[in-house]
Amino acid sequence: MPLRIYPLRILGMGLGGMVVGVVLWERQASMAAWLAMVLPSFVWPHVAYLITRRSADPYRAETRNLLIDSAMAASFVPLMHFNLLPSVLLVTLTLVDKISTGIRGLWARSIPAMLGGALAGVALAGLHWAPDTSMRVIMACLPVMALHTISVSVVSYQLIRKTAHQNQMLDELRRVDALTGLFGRGHWQEQAEAALRRHHTSDEPACMLMLDIDHFKEINDTYGHTVGDEVIRALAHVVRGNVRAGDCAGRYGGDEFAIILPGMQAKDALAIAHRIREQTEGVRLRSLPGVRITSSIGVAPADHRHHNLRAWIDAADAALYAAKHGGRNRVAGSIEPQLVPAV
Repeated sequence: MPLRIYPLRILGMGLGGMVVGVVLWERQASMAAWLAMVLPSFVWPHVAYLITRRSADPYRAETRNLLIDSAMAASFVPLMHFNLLPSVLLVTLTLVDKISTGIRGLWARSIPAMLGGALAGVALAGLHWAPDTSMRVIMACLPVMALHTISVSVVSYQLIRKTAHQNQMLDELRRVDALTGLFGRGHWQEQAEAALRRHHTSDEPACMLMLDIDHFKEINDTYGHTVGDEVIRALAHVVRGNVRAGDCAGRYGGDEFAIILPGMQAKDALAIAHRIREQTEGVRLRSLPGVRITSSIGVAPADHRHHNLRAWIDAADAALYAAKHGGRNRVAGSIEPQLVPAV
C-alpha cells in the first residue's frame, strides 16, 4: 500500500501546491503562507511514506495519512483567500481520492478533517474573501484536472481488469472439477440441457455417455483413497484424449463420468465409447502397475421422448446399468441391444 500511494501523493500534492503557488504569487503572499504551501505539498509526501513504512500497522498509518492529506488540502483554501476555481477543485478532488481508495467511510471521515484544516488555514492566513479566478490560475488548474482524471481512470481500469480476471478464475473453479480437470456437474448439465433443446427444436443429434469405473469401491478399500484418486485421474485423462473441442466431458459424481457429444450420431458415439473402454483397460498406475482398471459405459442418443434432462440422464444410466449387469468392462446403448464384450 505505501509504495502504491507514495507516487500518487507526490503527484497530487505537488500539482495542488503549484496551483496554490500561482495564487499566492498573484496576491504577493507572506513567507508564512508560502511555507504553509511548500511543506504540505513537497515535504509531507515523503514524511507520510516514512511514517507508513516504519509503522507496525501500515494500513492504519496510511489511513491516518490520507485524512491528513484531506486536512492539508483544505487548509490551502483560506491561504488562497477562497479563490473560487482552485478551491472547488482541491476540495472536490480530495473527496474523489478518498472515495476511490475503496476504504469504507473514509470520505465521510475526511470531511471533519477538511473542516479542521480549513480552520487552521484561517488561523494562519486570516479570513479573507477574494473568489475571482484569473486566467493564469485557470491555466494552472487545467493540468491538475487532466492528470487527476487520467490517473483515476488508469487505476479504475487496472481494478476492473483485476476484478475481471478474478471473476474468470472463480468461474473456472466453478466449471472445472479440481481432481480430474474435467467440467463439474453443474456446467456439463447446462451443456446437456442446451444440446437437448437443440435436438427438440431442430433435430440436431446428440449423445450422452455415462461412464463408471468397475469395482472402484474395492480399489478404494484395498489400496486407499490416494490410489482411488489416481485411478479417477487416469480415467479422466483417457476421456480428455477422446473428445472433441466442442464436446463436454464432466464428472457426474464419485467415480462416474458423463460426456455430452452434440451433433454426433449414435454409431459415432459408440465408437468413442469403445475407444475409451479399450484405452482404460490398458491404463497402468505407476505406483501399482499390477492393478487392472476397467470401465463400463452406457450410450444414450437424445430422443424426443426425453422431455427433460432427467429423462436423458436416466436413459444413459439405464444403458450403464445394462453394461454393468452384463459383466462390466462393456459398452451398452439403446441402438445396440446386445452387449459388446471386451475383446
